[in-house]
Amino acid sequence: MPGPVNRRAALPGASELFRPTRESRQAEPTPEPSAGSGEPPGDGQKPAHTGRVRHTQKITVYFSDDELIALEDANLSLRRSHGIRVDRGRIVRVAVARAIADLDANGADSFLVSELSEEQ
Repeated sequence: MPGPVNRRAALPGASELFRPTRESRQAEPTPEPSAGSGEPPGDGQKPAHTGRVRHTQKITVYFSDDELIALEDANLSLRRSHGIRVDRGRIVRVAVARAIADLDANGADSFLVSELSEEQ
């Protein structure tokens, strides 16, 4: 007759639960090859950049139903018509960067000033 069966689940120890999750700021991040490239980096070739960046700050932005649907439609259009696969956050970050660059370059004549002046 077999001995008693241990029914306790194996749980991670403290070293696994409390391991460091951030790399040292002095260490340079190692570029990872893009998914589906099929070739490991080497032979002096620089791996393709995936466009993903680790962000350290977060904001919450509220959208109306129509605005969110328009953003989703734009994302699907980028994928369908242009083969560009990005998340909604990337689209928003590009739009914000473009608006800020336009403000810096054109000041009072910028699109941002024009749009925001109409709302007040």
